[in-house]
Amino acid sequence: MAAELSARGVSIIAAMTVVFVLQCADARASEEAVDRATQKALALDAHPDRGGILFSQYCARCHGSEAQGNASRAIPALAAQRFNYLVRQLANFTGLERDSNTMHGVLSQIELRGPQNWVDIAAYLNKAPAVNRTQRGEGNYLTLGRAIFHERCAGCHRADGHGDADGFVPSLRNQHYSYLVGQMHKLGEWRRHNIDEDLARFLNGFDDEEMSATADYLSRLRGPGAVHEVMRGDGVVVD
Repeated sequence: MAAELSARGVSIIAAMTVVFVLQCADARASEEAVDRATQKALALDAHPDRGGILFSQYCARCHGSEAQGNASRAIPALAAQRFNYLVRQLANFTGLERDSNTMHGVLSQIELRGPQNWVDIAAYLNKAPAVNRTQRGEGNYLTLGRAIFHERCAGCHRADGHGDADGFVPSLRNQHYSYLVGQMHKLGEWRRHNIDEDLARFLNGFDDEEMSATADYLSRLRGPGAVHEVMRGDGVVVD
């Protein structure tokens, strides 16, 4: 009897191992597919005017007519966000590598399928004027938030919070507190599976006060920051 139970236990463990390996393989394949889709999109000519039309028709309902977001619903401001980052996130949502039933539904519409639409919308949003007013936190621990950001986050997001030279690291400027703190919690709790594991481990070490303080500090950064404008092969200048 004991031998039979032991054999069953081994079989269960073996089956679980196989499932885990297959899940990891599927995850890697999905990430690689998103990488290919992102690079395909970035190789296309961008049409900001067309992107503005698409945004108004399919995105403004949630993100606002000026891409200002909605703080009460923790919907991010997208105006003046980095071009490459936007393209990558649209590829992530389309490839189901980033969670949001709403975004999955919007991007599944035939009018928004395909990388040409992503690059057009991203080009429009990148040049949209940054939001003048965003939701802020309570302002209780700004000194702590500033210290945490500059000591532990600026290496990737740069000292002004505008992101890296390549544009795949997002700008954290001109953004709502509710969105910033919400995303920090999701990242730290491993509820966003499309990000670097080191970042998730890093934020997992933050307590609630540290997250709130950092998000509050960032929510007060205004203006474009140190932009990294480049002219694409199609003549469109993006940051």
